[in-house]
Amino acid sequence: MPSSVQSKTERTAYLGPAGSYSSLAAAKLCPQAQGVPCNSFYAAVELLKAGGADCAVLPVENTLQGAVTQNLDLLYANKELFAVREYVLPIEHRLIAREGTGLPQVRRVFSHRQAILQCGKFLAANLPRAELVETQSTAESLSHLTEEGDAGIVGAHVRAEGYAFLGGNIADEPKNFTHFLLVKKGRGALPKNSEHVYFAATCPHEPGALVKMLQILAAFDLNMTKIESRPIKNSPGEYCFFIEFKGDIAEPSVQAVVRRLEEYSKNFKLLGCY
Repeated sequence: MPSSVQSKTERTAYLGPAGSYSSLAAAKLCPQAQGVPCNSFYAAVELLKAGGADCAVLPVENTLQGAVTQNLDLLYANKELFAVREYVLPIEHRLIAREGTGLPQVRRVFSHRQAILQCGKFLAANLPRAELVETQSTAESLSHLTEEGDAGIVGAHVRAEGYAFLGGNIADEPKNFTHFLLVKKGRGALPKNSEHVYFAATCPHEPGALVKMLQILAAFDLNMTKIESRPIKNSPGEYCFFIEFKGDIAEPSVQAVVRRLEEYSKNFKLLGCY
């Protein structure tokens, strides 16, 4: 008899609810997967670790606000997690309120912290007295608009009956993008080939340590495309560097670089290949 066993549908954890920027990135990164909205990035990672999801979507950088440090820390701290794919999502923030509300009536603005920061110029110029209230995500801000004078910062893709946008894009810069990574559990999830390799490392405590680490990349003529530093918790004065470079992980020279970096660094973690 032919087998009636069906393949398991992949589950992708993301910061919800549906309609959040993370949900859009998840739909692009895993279009056939079942989305699992979570109330925080930490919860999405924990669900992945526990086996309740097959992957998680995490934003790691925004062109206006830089690194999403919480997620860099999560990726570094969880040794079994690796980034396997990337997606750059265009971001357009808009102010939304109940129909009939005008900008002068707005007294409170709800949204995710990153969205509030990315719209700082508009808020300071147009709503200097408005109370700014952080929510778990931009999409969640809609559920908080319960009183007259409430407004939220959401994506331009959001639609809700009884609500309307108060004008166009309010981000500080019109060209705003967020870099998302698809994260999976286990080194075996890494792709065979890649365009980028991403790692985190702490340098030995010696003069020129960072330069020496970067010279390993230079010696193999590999182009560094990103570098961020994060202070190491409970170790004042020490930093962990998050570095991305162009390279195919299948190439013996790139594998040699990864081994050499691991040998030189005090602490090293391959964050992913994509």
